[in-house]
Amino acid sequence: MKTFVILIATVTVAAAEWPQPKAPVVSEADGYVAIPNVALPPTRESKYQAIFDATRAAEKATQLVPALNMAGSELNALAAVGAPLSNAKFVIVFHGHAVDGILDNDHYKAKFATDNPNLKAIREMKKAGAEFFVCGQYLAGEKIDPKTLAPEITVAADALLVLMQYQNKGYALMSF
Repeated sequence: MKTFVILIATVTVAAAEWPQPKAPVVSEADGYVAIPNVALPPTRESKYQAIFDATRAAEKATQLVPALNMAGSELNALAAVGAPLSNAKFVIVFHGHAVDGILDNDHYKAKFATDNPNLKAIREMKKAGAEFFVCGQYLAGEKIDPKTLAPEITVAADALLVLMQYQNKGYALMSF
């Protein structure tokens, strides 16, 4: 009878020590971790122009719409390195399932039985200079009353036209 000896090697992988993320502008969005010696870090001098195409809803009603989280996290990144927020020109245009995230609190709560987590982020981003649009064609097609939306949101004729107009002005397209 043969005897087998099995050796089990234990490998310990050390976790890196990372600083806490900073969210100085949009407290509800992901924070920014400053990482030394990286390629293309955010700078104080650069200008940042982006239009965020918000079509996806959050996975859970208690989470931010992905486009709001991403735009907010980028504002946090810029503020964390001391860049003036005037260097960031961010526009968010909502259509599709993401529109639920811009309902006012009463209508959001009626639909999802929880407060709208997006409203604080929208107010903070608006204060930082972000602009918000919603597709009027989507609202009409879904029979959504614009009066049920957060007051910071402007109804546009068509989301795709907003996207094209801002891209024609040199804004980078970010899709979420």
